Amino acid sequence: MQRASNMLMSESNRNARFVREFACHEEAIRAYVRRLVPSRSDCDDILQEVAMILWEKFDEFHEGGNFRSWAFGFARYKVLSWLRDNGRRRLVLDSDVVSMIADESIEEDSYLEQQRLAFRSCFGKLPDDQRTLIANAYRKDMTIQDIAATSGRTTAGFYQWLYRMRQMLLECVQRTLASEANP
Repeated sequence: MQRASNMLMSESNRNARFVREFACHEEAIRAYVRRLVPSRSDCDDILQEVAMILWEKFDEFHEGGNFRSWAFGFARYKVLSWLRDNGRRRLVLDSDVVSMIADESIEEDSYLEQQRLAFRSCFGKLPDDQRTLIANAYRKDMTIQDIAATSGRTTAGFYQWLYRMRQMLLECVQRTLASEANP
């Protein structure tokens, strides 16, 4: 009875560790796969398969290791497999080109992560109402006209405000990255 209880606890810990690691790196893994395949739907299909493989192989992952790099390796092979299987049916890149892009993507991943963190920091500095308006502008279920009306602006005025906010966020991200490069 105690042994069965310990096994359930161990399995529960394994599940929790996997979910925590995958959730933390899912966005980066998705971006990595998306850079290598032509469409979002292809990316979604491949990401599901990568998640399954990561789950199956999770016992081989060493705690404290770099989950993102480990996952990128499986994602790369899954993309190359997808290209081999779909290369004849669709216009896709040659596997050598995809390998080259995959290598460059891994090199650029840390810079992209720095950009994401800088953006989150800059975005977090905005007042709540401005963050909400910007976030709503990227939601599929809302129109710019509705968001503009909510903000008390005309549609053209909202577009101008959104443009200025994007510029301000871009400058904030650039300053943040520059200050990290030259402390």
